[in-house]
Amino acid sequence: MKIEVVQNTFQRKETKYILEKETFKLVEKELLEHMTTDKFAKSTITNIYFDNNNFDMIQDSIEKKYGREKIRMRTYVASPNMQSEAFLEVKKKENKVTYKYRVTSTPMSIIGYIENDKLDNTLEDEQLNLELRNLKGRYGNIKPMMYIYYDRVSFRGIEDSKVRVTVDKNLLYRAHNLEITEGKFGSELLDHNKVIMEVKVENELPFWLENILEKYGIEKQSFSKYGNAYKLHQNNKLNRGDLNGTI
Repeated sequence: MKIEVVQNTFQRKETKYILEKETFKLVEKELLEHMTTDKFAKSTITNIYFDNNNFDMIQDSIEKKYGREKIRMRTYVASPNMQSEAFLEVKKKENKVTYKYRVTSTPMSIIGYIENDKLDNTLEDEQLNLELRNLKGRYGNIKPMMYIYYDRVSFRGIEDSKVRVTVDKNLLYRAHNLEITEGKFGSELLDHNKVIMEVKVENELPFWLENILEKYGIEKQSFSKYGNAYKLHQNNKLNRGDLNGTI
């Protein structure tokens, strides 16, 4: 599959909210008075998070050290293969602002770059490469360590298209069988009766959105998908008496 090289840098404020599905049905009706669904509104998202063997990167992120960085490979393909379109992303947060550096490539190229420093033209992005070099310098060898899947619906503002809302449900995770071609399976990351709604804006929340959140008593919550998957993974190993082993 031919991949078009796309390079993106994002800088925005991201706020998460956890809602019951029934509550979101009410919220969605009001959102659609001010928002519309994206061109590709519904997607299935597969993430592979990279870390070292000790999960040092996510532990530092949980403890809010450095820039709370994460490295991941993401696809929006229902059944990805090694030649599917995939994004290599580095995310970090500074002063409550999220920065994301992203290039478009394939799982084959991304894995080869992360694990063996094989760099092809789809991955040539100065800022992303600098971020990765810095992270590898801090954490040493990194490799796939966590799989996270979910279904997403995306909305954008009618008056201001830079106001975006995403809603994630059916979240699954696993710390084994980490090849992206292995398919959708794993343990539940969030109660299946709940969704994660995330608001992404350049500056402050629009007034109408603040009113909706206040009307339904919705308060922001911290929920790192990778961070929570790591905690559940560790708890499961501890419960089995296998803290030094792998799932």
